[in-house]
Amino acid sequence: MFIIAGISQTTGIILAKFLFSEVDPGTVALIRVVFGSIVLLALSRRQWLPIITRRPTAESERWSRADLQTAAMFGITIALMNLFFFLAIDRLDLGKGAAIEFIGPIVVAASRTRTRRNAVAVSLAAVGVVLLSGLEIGGNPLGLVFIFLASTMWAVYIILGARVAHQDRGLAGLGVGLVFGAFVITPFGLGSLGAVLASPKLLLLCCLVGLLMTVIGYGLEQHVLRRIPTERFALLLALLPINATFFAFVVLDERPSALELLGISCVVIGVLIQQRDRAPAVDAAPAGQ
Repeated sequence: MFIIAGISQTTGIILAKFLFSEVDPGTVALIRVVFGSIVLLALSRRQWLPIITRRPTAESERWSRADLQTAAMFGITIALMNLFFFLAIDRLDLGKGAAIEFIGPIVVAASRTRTRRNAVAVSLAAVGVVLLSGLEIGGNPLGLVFIFLASTMWAVYIILGARVAHQDRGLAGLGVGLVFGAFVITPFGLGSLGAVLASPKLLLLCCLVGLLMTVIGYGLEQHVLRRIPTERFALLLALLPINATFFAFVVLDERPSALELLGISCVVIGVLIQQRDRAPAVDAAPAGQ
């Protein structure tokens, strides 16, 4: 699921980058979030209906205020991350931009490391990401600001995403959260919105970005987050710059340097040697409980 999510995300990113020649990055980000929320809410209707009816259904329990607040923060984080990332890769090479962004997940993994083996794995992955990002940013400081903002949002995404995933509401938490996120980034997406709505082709392509990156990408990641520890998920995310670098080479003709290839190797080795975290055993409940 993680590999499929990564490929879907990268395909959507490349499509979005092609769209930037005709559509403002902020508009692509807004339509991506809005379309993604519509599809996710349609797929999880029975899980979020208690928000409106205020009555639990057979499939879902009532949403508490804390549940809604967590979902809202999660959706706003995703929307801002998408916006900042699109604004960044409009100015930076995709491979380098993706690598710099994933410094955030590496920091999350490092903060939760408990074993020496994991520490070595995280360190190697962090070195790889730094090397992969390169020493040059194309002379675009604004692009660097945007990508570091996206990196910060990505770190928050991992922490909040684990909380939403463990609420066990299927895709409803993600869909509901993205509604809040769409409202927050709407002012930044109005630039080309009229032109996109007037062009069925552009609207379809922007919605396809939302399907690939939000519905498939984030939807599958929610399933993954229910099954593995947060720190391991954060470390696995370091594989995505490799995916982005490969696709950027094949599709966008962005050729990695020897230094960037060394960074890829460090990331792969770090992920391979990372030790699986074992959840503490849960004592069996006494009979009758």
